[in-house]
Parts: sequence; C-alpha cells; structure tokens
Amino acid sequence: MSKNLLIVESPGKVKKLSQILGSDWIVRASCGHIRELSNEGDDSLGFSMDGGSVRCHYIPRDQRAKETIQKLKAAVKQVDQVVLATDPDREGETIAWHLKEVLGLRDPKRVVYTEITASAVRKAIANSRKLDFNLVGAGLCRDCLDKLVGYKGSPLVWALNNGAKSVGRVQSATLHLICQREREIQTFVPQDYWNVWVDYTEGFRAFYKGTTDSPANTPEAEAETHDDAADNNTKVPESKRVLSEAEATKLVESARQYDHQVLQVEGKTVQRQPPPPFTTSTLQQAAGSKLRFAPDKTMQVAQKLYEAGLITYMRTDSVMLSPEFCASARKWLEQNDPQNVPQQVARHRSSKSAQEAHEAIRPTDVFRPSAQLRVEIAADEFNLYVMIWKRAIASQCKAAQLRKTQVITQSGKLLWQARGQVIEFYGYARYWNNLSKDAVLPSVRQGQALTLENAGHEKKQTQPPPRYSEPKLVQLMERKGIGRPSTYAPTVATLKKRDYVQLTKDHLQPTTLGLEVDTFLQKALPDLLQAEFTAKMEDALDAIAAGKQGWQQYLSTWNQDYFVPALAQAKTLVADKSDGRFTPRQWEISQTHCPQCNGLMSKIPSSKVKKKYFLKCTSGCENVVLFWSDRSKSWEAPRTQESKQKLPAKITSHPCPVCKQPLEEYIYTKDGQTKTMLRCSSPQSRQDKKHQDVAYFSTTKGWWSPKFGELNANNR
Repeated sequence: MSKNLLIVESPGKVKKLSQILGSDWIVRASCGHIRELSNEGDDSLGFSMDGGSVRCHYIPRDQRAKETIQKLKAAVKQVDQVVLATDPDREGETIAWHLKEVLGLRDPKRVVYTEITASAVRKAIANSRKLDFNLVGAGLCRDCLDKLVGYKGSPLVWALNNGAKSVGRVQSATLHLICQREREIQTFVPQDYWNVWVDYTEGFRAFYKGTTDSPANTPEAEAETHDDAADNNTKVPESKRVLSEAEATKLVESARQYDHQVLQVEGKTVQRQPPPPFTTSTLQQAAGSKLRFAPDKTMQVAQKLYEAGLITYMRTDSVMLSPEFCASARKWLEQNDPQNVPQQVARHRSSKSAQEAHEAIRPTDVFRPSAQLRVEIAADEFNLYVMIWKRAIASQCKAAQLRKTQVITQSGKLLWQARGQVIEFYGYARYWNNLSKDAVLPSVRQGQALTLENAGHEKKQTQPPPRYSEPKLVQLMERKGIGRPSTYAPTVATLKKRDYVQLTKDHLQPTTLGLEVDTFLQKALPDLLQAEFTAKMEDALDAIAAGKQGWQQYLSTWNQDYFVPALAQAKTLVADKSDGRFTPRQWEISQTHCPQCNGLMSKIPSSKVKKKYFLKCTSGCENVVLFWSDRSKSWEAPRTQESKQKLPAKITSHPCPVCKQPLEEYIYTKDGQTKTMLRCSSPQSRQDKKHQDVAYFSTTKGWWSPKFGELNANNR
C-alpha cells in the first residue's frame, strides 16, 4: 500500500489532476465545505464564548457531505499519505483544517498551487507545508462573525412583518450603499443649463470657456484612468455651463459680432501605461461591462476555466505575475508583435491587503491556440478566457502614445476651446483598448484668423447620479473595503435573492422592501451599515490571518464591547415602534379601489408574483387582497377553496368541434361572480393542444367561441 491521496475542493479538478499525477495517486474532492456550525446552543449559533475563548460545534453540512466524509474516510484507509490541496486562500485553508479534523489526520501535508498544470502541481507537492493556523483562525472567525450578525440581527427585521428575511455583516453594508444612491436620486433637483458652441469653416467646433477677464478658466489637464466597470470612456464635450437662456443667446450674438482668431495652440504627446492584469474584482467589473455577466456568473465560468487548467486561481486581490509568465508573454510578443515589447515591464501595485503569495488571474499557457479552444469549451468560457488572455498580454506591453491637442480661440472678450486626440501608437491598447476615439483637429497656428460658420446653444439639464451597475457596485465594495474577493459575487446574489434589490435596465435598484430594511437598520444598527466599520472588521480578519491578533479574543471582545449593547438598544426600538418612535411602513398606493370599502389599495412587494407586488386594502378591511391576472388583464381576488371545488358538470347535446364528444357546462368564478362556459366533456381530450381553443362563452345571442364562432342548433 504505497498510494497517496490528494484531496481537493471541486470534483471538476479530479480528472485533470489524476492525469497529471498518474496511478500512484488517488484524487478525491470534498465538494467545497463539508462542515458548518451547528444550530445548537444559545440562539442556535453553534458556538459559545467564555471570556476570551470560543468553542465551536461543527456538523456535516448536509446528507451529501455525510456521504463524502464516509467516502474520504474509506480512501484514507487505502493510502500511506494524505495531501490536502484545497484552494489557495483562507477559505481553502479552513476547509483543509475541517478535513484534518473530520478525517482524524494527525499532521497532514498541505500543498498550494494557483494553476492546474503539471509543472505547478508537481512543484507544489515537492514543497508541501503544514497547515497555517493563522489563516484557519481568520476563516473560523469569519464563520462565527457572519453567523453571529445574521442569527442575532435578522430577528430584528422579522419584527417589521414585511417579508424581510435577513441582516448580514457585508450584505447590509452593501445594501446601504445602494439605498444611499437611491435616496440621492429621489431628492435630486435637476437644473437647466446651456451648452454654447461655435463652428468654424476650417473644420472644427469649439466650446465656450469663459472670458479674457477670468483667467481662472484656463483648461485643466484631462486625467484618464483604467476603469473596468465603465461601459466606455468617451465623454461628450461641453462648454462652461451657462445658467440662463438669455445669457446663452447673448454669448451667441457676441460670437457672431466679433472676428475669431487662434489665441493659443498646445500639443503634447502623453503616454498611457498598460492596465494591471485581472484581480477578482476587476475581472467581475470587466466581464459585467463587456460580456454582461453578473458577478456570480463570472465566477462560475472562471471556476470552469481554472478546473480545466486554462487560467490561474480566480479568487485573488494581487496583480503580481510570476517571472515565468512574464518571460513567456515577452516571448509571445517577440514572435507576434515585436514593436510592442517594452524595454522594462510595467510594475503594477497591489492593494495593501493583497495576499502577495498569489498571482493575478492569467492564462496558464499564453501560446495555446484560440482556434482549438473555441471548439473545446463553451462560448461563455471562451469569451471570458479571451478577455483574461488579452488583459494579461496587455499588462506586458508598451505604453500607448497619444498626441493631445488643445486650441484656444478668441472673439472679442470670449474664449473658446477645442480638444483633439490622436492615437500615435496603440501599444497595450492593441489587446485591451480603453482609449477614447481619435478626435482630429485641423492644423492651425497662433494668431490665425478663423471664419465663423455657425454659432449656437442647446439646452441641457443636470442629471441625477446613476444607479450602480453590478460592475460598479463591485468596484465600490472593493474601494470601500467591504468584503473580500470571495464575497463580492455572493453578496450581490444574496441581495437579489432576498428581494432587497432588483435589476432595472442593467442597474441595481433597491425595492420598497430593501429601502425599508435599510431605513430601519439606520436606526437599529447604524454602525453595521457604515463602510468604514465593516472595513475595520475586514482589517481585523487580515491581522488575524497575518498572526498579529488572536481570533477568539477578537470575536469575544467585538461581541461584548459592541454587538451585545448595540443589539440591546436595537431591541428597544423594535419594541417601541408601535408607539411611533419608528415610522411605520408607507406602502406605495395604487389606483385600484378596494371592492369592499372603495378605498385605494396598497402595493405590497412580493418576489413570488409576476408583477413583483400584489394589492392589499390597508384602510381597515381584513384580508382583502387582489392578484394580477394575465388572462383577464385585471386585478382579481384569489379563488377561495369553495370556488375551487368541482361542481358536477352538465352534459349538453352540442358536439365538440374537434373530437365530436359532447360539450359540458363548466361553472367557474371570475371577479367574484359565478360564470358558465362550454368545453369538451372528455378530460383526456382537453389535455390535447387542439382543444385549447374549445371554449364557448354565454352572450346575449347565445353561446359564442372566439375560435369557432356561434353555437346554434345546426351544430347539434
């Protein structure tokens, strides 16, 4: 018995790793997490705190996990050596610890690799290490923190009796960002302004920039940044804002009155440095803006690429690339794009909290032919792979060179400005084009007279801040320190699942329910919604992972010093809300009248109905609700149990126009009234598609069908 057992997380990796390692190895998967905190003890937390110590009680997550544990135990008995190769992050380290505990492993070897290639896997096995209990501590602390906040905080919102399901450490802070933006939009007051311009026969348009009496209007340099969440980087040029039509008209008249000449011409060549390779956050942002993937879909597709050995590990906040990859990318450029080989590769800085032992997301083999891959993998996987490949290559290219031109013209005391840009050398943008398009200005010289072709103005209006797209929200979460790479996608998915937010034209909009939960939590647990507060908790988890702080002491102190008193205060708010200290919910009012009291009914949000809400009387009538019917295109009361009971059908002498079986009178309820229709009396025949239109309704002239017309004596 000399075999070795390698345990990984995902079953998708088993085949590839088995091929790499050969017959001396057995490869098995834990299928992700196999244990979770039980629901025992106080508040069903599954752990207890005593002073500075925490005792956790873990159980198998589900029946599949129980079966997996038994299979792994059987596999352990067949081998001499067990190697834990779970994912190379804190979550993976925590899963490895759970495997050690549940399988009774004394001192298992831990190996870490960031790509599933033969060289990387064999190198990792040759350089195994022991479990990192600092990383494990950070993982266990996150588990306990999230359950503590969720299990103790969620009952607060249940008391609102509005369908709210949960509170979460990262979830609630993220929801607050979305709700804050929505309130900014709701309170935004638009302001009219005018955009003033002049066109010259020389072939360009210039925009009003001020007067010679106001030198402060000297144009500022444009700053371009790499924004992966942006749909495009092209800004529509505008003039200095003019706040009245009278002033705009006066400027146009003045422009037509005076001669125009070139006051100043500025030209400079600027370099735009290549963007860094992808991290988890920037991958989700770019896939959202370019491929229209939701964050959770991006991660699912990236997981498949990782398991197939095509890319490195997809949960990372580092922009570092291995020297081997940099050399490989340089070789590719030398062979295929020699003009783009830089003398020195651009250095990209990771965030302070990034785990520098990791690499950025990159292809494992830059020379792999894309034509072959297109046939081998699904379209979504191929598109994401190509995006990752292009970004990684772009990061190793020369800077782009742009010639920027600025022309200032003058008419009387008025100054006008035109800006141009020409891309002289695409550099990295051959692979990752995030440059604004060329805007060519004609060649003019200082003092040159210009011929005015036209002058005009257009009315515009200031716009409210936009709602966040999913890529923009992920970008904001990263900037504010809310969550970590592994939590961005599941947090956004949870908010949608809880019906706290919905996608409206590709942007996240809080539902009425989401706004109510956020309003309540601002009063009940205000600190938990602040990005800075949540970011400090993430910093503490980083410190635990680095061995600078004990996780049990941190959890106990945080609970005792902050959470216990905060919960006590929040509970008094829930208890007192009936006394008016907490504003009761205000439903949106519909234009539909209650069938009993004739008052206008309220819209009650619900994710279980097609319209996302139903109607309820909130004027005092008990249990009066209406649901939308697509069939009748109207609001209808739910059918009562009595109306659902089958009444005996009366068989007629009229034959079914499809199968010639007799038609029967079918009694049903609609809009609170009992009605009758004729249909085929054969239940088996009614299942047939041909019978879908066999329905005769009672009219003043007799029975009539939209499909078959009138039913008269001749039909007998």
